[in-house]
Amino acid sequence: MQNKYLPEGNLIKTPENREYISSEQGLERAAAQGRILEAVALRCDSDMRLFVDLYGMRGIIEKSEAAYCRPGESVKDIAVISRVGKPVCFKVLGFDYDAHGIFARLSRRDAQRECAENYLADLIPGDIIGATVTHLENFGAFVDIGCGIASLLSVDCISVSRISHPRDRLTPGMPIRCAVRSVDRESGRIFVTMRELLGTWAENAANFEIGHTVAGIVRSIESYGIFIELAPNLAGLAELREENLRCPEPGEYAAVYIKNILPERMKIKLVLIDSHAESAPLSPPRYFVGENVTHIDHWLYSPPYCKKVVETVFE
Repeated sequence: MQNKYLPEGNLIKTPENREYISSEQGLERAAAQGRILEAVALRCDSDMRLFVDLYGMRGIIEKSEAAYCRPGESVKDIAVISRVGKPVCFKVLGFDYDAHGIFARLSRRDAQRECAENYLADLIPGDIIGATVTHLENFGAFVDIGCGIASLLSVDCISVSRISHPRDRLTPGMPIRCAVRSVDRESGRIFVTMRELLGTWAENAANFEIGHTVAGIVRSIESYGIFIELAPNLAGLAELREENLRCPEPGEYAAVYIKNILPERMKIKLVLIDSHAESAPLSPPRYFVGENVTHIDHWLYSPPYCKKVVETVFE
């Protein structure tokens, strides 16, 4: 789906945005055209007003204009304070004067409302959209799906390979692609998922061969073996061997020998060769869905001849 309502931070460096916010005349044109612009919030005062850098002119976002809320809800202080030092989107409402001179009245709420009504309201499960990770919690990651509107990417939807915390895969500020998992029309909340874009078992396993020694990441240590992530959507089980020099820790790099690949059971048997007491760095996600694909109805992770079925039906 073509989306002009991008996560916050995507417009701020564009020539068009700079042209609008760099002069009073540009801001007047933006107000007349109903343009959504971006600038950095420099500070928040005791009245929870955001002061925005408009290249010489002050821009002020009142607390009530700082976020689009559902009926009956009000803007929380943390929603305002957390924007300081970051790009914020807004519409220009007009101009006013105070003891310090002229300033532009801005509304982030109006920008978000337009995004919600003209873009997010049309999303359905299975739509593939862009997002930006904003912050991480034990249970998942919150992502900006347009104009600062948040969506939850729960930890079990980040990948098929099990992870202990979203930080194992994501970092704040990281741009990602995700699919709409569900939409709560009553509350307006949208939940997203990412694992369906990271390839099936067969697509990931095709990159590995029996007899090869490859690098992986230790994800969990069980009494019966060590789970090694070979790719975000693929893990294998390494045997526990007495001759191992040291017990690895989750998050460490490991060298593993591929002993067997069993598609009918979705299993890869590994032998741990060595591990390194250094955490593996994050790498950008590798997507198996092309940039031109904007919707999926069904995703089957497991091979067709496997008795265990892992799938997602978007409905």
